[in-house]
Amino acid sequence: QVQLVESGGGLVQAGGSLRLSCAASGLTLSNYVMAWFRQAPGKEREFVAALTWSGGSTWYADSVKGRFTISRDRDKNTMYLQMNSLKPEDTAVYYCAAGPIWSFMTSNYRYWGQGTQVTVSS
Repeated sequence: QVQLVESGGGLVQAGGSLRLSCAASGLTLSNYVMAWFRQAPGKEREFVAALTWSGGSTWYADSVKGRFTISRDRDKNTMYLQMNSLKPEDTAVYYCAAGPIWSFMTSNYRYWGQGTQVTVSS
């Protein structure tokens, strides 16, 4: 049974930082691209960042480049999203996902976590 479990969300002031975690189980991570998406109220789910578990290649949305860093710990089967210089527009539910290749499209990703809320106050 595949499980992706996010944690680390919360309330933070603008300019602050948070680190999200995504613990994965039940799948061979080297076969997947792992990604972070987010969904704000009334908006579509959007791509944030992704990495290849085996090679460590990374991709970022323009809106988070230079502020967010995606990484993984192979020993812990856990992916992270370090979020710095947070802005109110970063407020959203953040989801981790696993798919066969990189894409910014949600339809590419087969497995999803339940999401974790990030709220950035101004």
